[in-house]
Amino acid sequence: MQTYEAMVRHTASKRSPWYVVPADNKWFTRLVVAAAVIDTLASLNLQYPTVSKSMRAELQAAREQLMAEP
Repeated sequence: MQTYEAMVRHTASKRSPWYVVPADNKWFTRLVVAAAVIDTLASLNLQYPTVSKSMRAELQAAREQLMAEP
């Protein structure tokens, strides 16, 4: 167990953390994993990209071309 704890301590970082999740209770394990995923996604501050008018026109043309294919 000491080796495992040392490995986690020495390889985890803010950019690449380890999450130690208890596995003896399925519903709790899933709750902990879901919370970690939600927190990580929220911390990314994701936003939709800004699309210019010319790019929208280009995307619309590509969409029309794809929709016209059999």
